[in-house]
Amino acid sequence: MIAINKPLLDEAEVQAVSKVLRSCILTGRTGRSDSEVGRFEKGFSEFVKAKYAFAVNSGTSALYLSLLAADVGHGSEVIVPSFTFVATAESVLMLGAKPVFADIDPRTYNIDPLLIEKAITSKTKAIVPVDLFGLPADMELIKKIAANHNLIVVEDAAQAHGAEYKGMSPGSFSDLACWSFYASKNMTTGEGGMITTNEDKYRDTLPYMRSHGEKEDYISSMIGGNFRMPEMEAAIGNVQLSKLPDFLAARRENAERLIERLNPIDELQLPIVPKGYKPSWYLFTVKLKNANEKRRDQIVNELRKLGIGASVYYRCPIHLMPLYRRFAKSHLPATEEVAKLVFSLPVHPGVTPDELEHIIDATKKLLN
Repeated sequence: MIAINKPLLDEAEVQAVSKVLRSCILTGRTGRSDSEVGRFEKGFSEFVKAKYAFAVNSGTSALYLSLLAADVGHGSEVIVPSFTFVATAESVLMLGAKPVFADIDPRTYNIDPLLIEKAITSKTKAIVPVDLFGLPADMELIKKIAANHNLIVVEDAAQAHGAEYKGMSPGSFSDLACWSFYASKNMTTGEGGMITTNEDKYRDTLPYMRSHGEKEDYISSMIGGNFRMPEMEAAIGNVQLSKLPDFLAARRENAERLIERLNPIDELQLPIVPKGYKPSWYLFTVKLKNANEKRRDQIVNELRKLGIGASVYYRCPIHLMPLYRRFAKSHLPATEEVAKLVFSLPVHPGVTPDELEHIIDATKKLLN
């Protein structure tokens, strides 16, 4: 089976982890500059051109801590998309706040900025746009809306390592950006996450909030918890970060080949990349035209029978999940339609040229 995504690891990661194990220094409180975590933070901040980077133990923790640092809590409302992984809304709910769902642009699958503005109330505290499938949201417009209403923007960039928006990295237009290094992502630490920001005020809170709010050993001065990234994960991250440019180049080459060869298929809406956007190609997601969910699932099942790990992401949008239905004030027509018609094809760097041809030939045969 050609996997929809998989980590690419070799002896370099093995040696990096072995070095940490031999040192017997497996974790630390705040990521000293001479630690694996400290080096990873420095390298990642340079990669995304952010002033600060704070490593944590998951992308979900990054979202949770960012919203906590932004004073989101009971009585707050946070505007989020529903067509995304549940962690985007889950982090809001974990803080006792209310997720308010806004619909998406059916072309890009990202939250529609015009619908964000309609969802703002006196209780709105923050907006969490998602760079879905590696395509940045319309961050300049979202930031303008947030500024007009004095709102915090926490960008969920979990899938967007290496993406660009108007020549700038994710996080450039937001107060905080949250990243994931889960095993399927463009680069991995196994589990793990990162918060990046250009705002000085978070320098004095986030490093300590991830370690029980302790500025001094065993003395808590602010709310926090154990959200630290272990040294072994950071060691893997340092190796993976050095490989990330090559990973991204391979993803882009595979995506361009898929677009070129699948373009003649009338039944498919291929990924749309607006002018000024550069996706990271975390996933190559297509949509069936003039079809239904049954037809989509038949195509995916046939592809899988042919050894192609085609997958459906976000089949059930968050606002339709049992836990979140109480927060859905109305239907989200674009979200609900897209969730029934999209599927993703393998595009990761591990896909060989022969495998890519197999994906193309099989998709064309099934849809022509």
